[in-house]
Amino acid sequence: MDIDELIELVKLHGKSIYGFCYKLTGNKEDTDDLYQETFLKAVELRLKIDASHNPKAFLLSIAIRLHKNHRRKFAWRQRIAPTAELDEEAANKSRFLSSETTPEDEVLSLELRTLIRDAAHRLGDKLKIPFYMYYTAEMTVEEIASVLRIPPGTVKSRLHKARETMRKVLEVDSP
Repeated sequence: MDIDELIELVKLHGKSIYGFCYKLTGNKEDTDDLYQETFLKAVELRLKIDASHNPKAFLLSIAIRLHKNHRRKFAWRQRIAPTAELDEEAANKSRFLSSETTPEDEVLSLELRTLIRDAAHRLGDKLKIPFYMYYTAEMTVEEIASVLRIPPGTVKSRLHKARETMRKVLEVDSP
């Protein structure tokens, strides 16, 4: 695959891969970094990308591996020198408000989104990654199985378990 074909892949799948990266990282700065690193790695591996064998899945698998590596490095660094993360939630809350709905509706919507996001973040990687691939990257079970190199039945069971876990968490957390 040459650079022009890779540029077409970015145009074709860039938004869904960015959305998937955002779901994995949870903030814009880390998403931008992961997204950029994913396509830099894709440039390095462009000769291995086969346009006829689901290049979107190949790009998502790159993003997953990079994200796992970052988390592993971060955990290692935290054990050596722990740091406190800043809570950006308060700064981002005002961004979601719009003039078309009432303030009460916006608060309820923001609370619901927060509950869902928190419930999804409680899932382990084995459940969270297929869950995000299915619902945010809009991949089929077969595509997810191909990317993660697991049987389709395992993907289905992980999706089922993720949905059940999310349901239980949301039932307990919701007012």
